[in-house]
Amino acid sequence: MNGKRCVGTVAAAAAAVFAVTGPAGAEPATTYDTTTAVGVHNAYEKEKYPYFADALDSGASLVELDVWANGLGRSWRVSHSNPLGNNNNCEGAASAAELRTKDTDQDFGACLADMRAWHDAHPGHRPILVKVEMKDGFNAKGGRGPDAFDALVRQKLGDAVYGPGDLTAGHATPDEAVRAKGWPARSALAGKFLIELIPGTVEEHNPFDKLWTDVEYATHLKDLAAQGKLAQSTAFPAVHGAAAGDPRERYADPALRPWFVVFDGDAATYLGGGIDTSWYDTRHYLLVMTDAHKVPPVIDGTHPTEAEALARVRQLAAAHASFATADWYPLPSVLKTVVPRGA
Repeated sequence: MNGKRCVGTVAAAAAAVFAVTGPAGAEPATTYDTTTAVGVHNAYEKEKYPYFADALDSGASLVELDVWANGLGRSWRVSHSNPLGNNNNCEGAASAAELRTKDTDQDFGACLADMRAWHDAHPGHRPILVKVEMKDGFNAKGGRGPDAFDALVRQKLGDAVYGPGDLTAGHATPDEAVRAKGWPARSALAGKFLIELIPGTVEEHNPFDKLWTDVEYATHLKDLAAQGKLAQSTAFPAVHGAAAGDPRERYADPALRPWFVVFDGDAATYLGGGIDTSWYDTRHYLLVMTDAHKVPPVIDGTHPTEAEALARVRQLAAAHASFATADWYPLPSVLKTVVPRGA
């Protein structure tokens, strides 16, 4: 890219950011599905943020947690590579006053407690999508299945979570709801956490695991709806992996497909040709594009210049991403960016 073109791209990005975000602290006057925002990969890592509250303070619209639920360890562990213990920046604050005062390396419930404490200290905060990678999947036999997940999230977050029951109200499925009315205004989601669930890397490579997180939780949603209990649900299962056409066709049971309105995959694959990403946008589906820095021309995954990162966010926004994620935690001005989707 020559210098003039780069400057022009960044200037356009800055103009778009200003047009959408408006006054400081105010939510854009747009719906949740018509904007593109920025997320931090593995925001629980202490090398990025000493405390999870710092990740929430960063301005990022998406933060990611890795959760282990296997039977060899107790509770829901949060760690990148240790399946038996916790290695993270969550402390389990019982109130806003306790944030950044307690020992870290706590479990998923503690991360949720930190979210609630931070939420109470920041009423009307930006909507935050919490991406949960279930590293080795659910463990229903061990008491860590979808029902227990929902119960824990509801116990810790209460009314701060916006779930499938809220989105689907008045409609049969999330697909029907977003196709008919889209997502709520960002202002209507102020002060809310949304949770995305994806299958984990260990689960996806386990030849003995025949029930992945996406199918298990979508089945859970379908069953709750049949019982009139969808309001108990807390998370949106995502179709994981960039693919052409309607990626939900991978699910053998057609009745599961309408329970997916969130899609998550590699940014370079989405932009590499052969995938019509406008398909997601026109149907009001959320599209999370990961490893934003790897889209050619590749930029630094942690320390790009602000200009490079902003230009990349605008590039993915034009390609209909809802979220562009990378390890850009040193750039809070970029993490706070919200631009028009598809522009």
